[in-house]
Amino acid sequence: MKTLSIDVRRAEPQDARAISETHRISWLQAYAGLIPHKPLIQMVDRRGETWWRKATRGPATLLVLDVAGTVAGYATLGLNRARALPQEGEIYEIYLRPEYQGIGLGRQLFGEAKLLLKSLGCKGLIVWCLEDSEHAYRFFRSSGGRDIAEGMENFGEKDLKKVGFVWP
Repeated sequence: MKTLSIDVRRAEPQDARAISETHRISWLQAYAGLIPHKPLIQMVDRRGETWWRKATRGPATLLVLDVAGTVAGYATLGLNRARALPQEGEIYEIYLRPEYQGIGLGRQLFGEAKLLLKSLGCKGLIVWCLEDSEHAYRFFRSSGGRDIAEGMENFGEKDLKKVGFVWP
């Protein structure tokens, strides 16, 4: 009988290639049909291996979900960028490769990200998602988030509404 290791840990520079691949696959799956094709591809292409190698050195914290040596997902987190809101922490991104979705690993990564922010002294947490991203919207709502804020994101020729979910 084999034991499968699942770990959430801080990303290291040698994870950059795997994070880049996870980013590409998860973003194309999550946003195809929502974000216009050209801006989506440009956004994904900007974040290659070199970009992610630099990201492992800060200023945001970068966590990876490691499943038996495979980077199955990642989360970036730090201080809240929306100064008008009282929440001190923010999870900027949380993504899983499609084949690892729906089995509780996203909840594990999200829980670890929340715990890390709390351990750093952050009171309250906000996460933004596109309103039309049904999967993300359901995930944050079912994870106990309250949608209390909204804004707009511009993607070339298209503006999309985003929703801010908060936790105490």
